Formats: sequence, structure tokens, C-alpha cells
Amino acid sequence: MFNEAQLSSVLDHPVLDSDGKKIGKADHVFYDDATGRPEWVSIKTGLFGTSESFVPITGAHLVEDHLEVPWTKDKVKDAPNVDVDSGGHLSESEEHRLYDHYGIAWEESWRQANESGEGGWAQAHPDNQAGEAAVAGGAGGAGGEAAWAASDRQVAAADPDRVAGQDAMTRSEERMSVGVERQEAGRARLRKYVVTEEQQQTVPLRHEEVRIEREPITEANRDAAMTGQPITEAEHEVVLHAEHAVVDVEAVPVERVRLTTEEVVEEQTVTGQVRKEKVELDLPDTDDPGR
Repeated sequence: MFNEAQLSSVLDHPVLDSDGKKIGKADHVFYDDATGRPEWVSIKTGLFGTSESFVPITGAHLVEDHLEVPWTKDKVKDAPNVDVDSGGHLSESEEHRLYDHYGIAWEESWRQANESGEGGWAQAHPDNQAGEAAVAGGAGGAGGEAAWAASDRQVAAADPDRVAGQDAMTRSEERMSVGVERQEAGRARLRKYVVTEEQQQTVPLRHEEVRIEREPITEANRDAAMTGQPITEAEHEVVLHAEHAVVDVEAVPVERVRLTTEEVVEEQTVTGQVRKEKVELDLPDTDDPGR
């Protein structure tokens, strides 16, 4: 069975499962309100420790600077997500869910605790070693875990200063750390499509026109003019030519287009809430005339 000083040594240290795999880091210890004994430990899991899973302390072993629990990593990570109220307690329904997940007989433990008079773990099982042996021998550790009482639980970081007889206390506070996670923000797609547009271009076009030329009869052309009948009908035609614009279209490559990405760094202010403990001094009433 662990004492509080031993438990405090593993907070923020690794927690290993029954196969020796790391589950996460121990974060808080939950105590039984009636007996003050540690009952659950919460483990920070997931990326940047954003998730928190609960696991029974019964059957766990302290090995150097880490805690080993008799459960597999998947079993712990699949534990129900529970919300701790502002007073640091687990509700009865949340305890039921955790007991069911780990195969703990919650009703039997509750009955034994009430019959013992105080409902405490020590009253139900005064022999700690017997309780731990029941965990080792039970299927999945259910024997010893069923022995711990099921009243409202109070969460507190394991602190050796809580041991009776000490006149000092440790003041703690939470520190906020912000990490970054890469996520898909959208997709850019490059596509091409065809549009038709009109273009104008001016080109010179030539054509032939008819013009009548008259020349007088001279000695030079008299013989040609006097051939044939003097009075007769005749025709003469000339073929006229003209140019027309012809449009020809051909596809010509003009450029290569591709998509590239570049990272842009911008600053973002992240706001979070952290808790811290404060210490105040209560002085005796000096107005008491008997003093």
C-alpha cells in the first residue's frame, strides 16, 4: 500500500501498463473522503497530454521513478471520460461508470463499507496486504478494487505536507503550456477550362475593278481596228479577282502552371485558465478581554 509521500514522487512521471508500455504521465490522485486513502490516479494521455484517463491505484506498484498499473494501455485509454466538479469530486454516477469499466463490483463494495460502520476502505478490509493480494489473484484486478468505498471522491495532488504533525504546507499552482498541432485547413485545386473570346485583326485585301479605256484610231492601230465587219455586235469579258480573309486557328503552348505552398508564420494569442493556491493567515481575536 502506498503512502502519500510515495505517490507524490510519481506525479508528472510516467505510468506504465501491465505490458510495460507507457500510458502517459500521472497528474492527480483522488482520495476517499471518509478514509483519506488514495483510490484513483488520473493519467494525462494523448497529444500534448490533452486527455485524462482514470485508473485504480489498487494493484499498482512503484518502480523507481514510475508507476506500474495492472491494466493494459488500451483498457486505460478506453476508460469513460468523467468531469470533476469544482470541489474536486467524482459523482456517484461517474464512479459507477469507472467501476463497470474496470470490472469492479461497486454495489458489493458499497454494502461492505456501510456494514462496517464508517464506509471506509480500511474498515471493509483492515488488512491492506490481503486487499492487494486479492487484486493480484482476481481477474483483471477486480478483487482488491471492489474493496475501496464509493463515496464522493476528492482530488488533490499527493503532498507529503498533509501528513499529520507537520507545521508547513506546500503552495502549488498550475502552469499553462501551449503546443501546436498541424491540421488540414483546406484544399487548393488548380484546374483549366476553355473560354471563347473574340479577337480583331486588320489585314489588307485586294480586288480587281473594271475600267474602260478608250484610245483614238491612229496609224499605229488602224489595221487592228479595221479587221472584221464594219458594223456588228460583239462581246468581250474579263475575269475579276478579289482577296478574302481566311481565319486559321492553331493551339500553341504559352506557359507552364503548377501549385506550390509556402509557410507563413503569424502570431496568435492563446488564452487559458490555470489554478493556483493562495495562503492566508487567520489570527486569533485580539479583542477578547480574557487574553
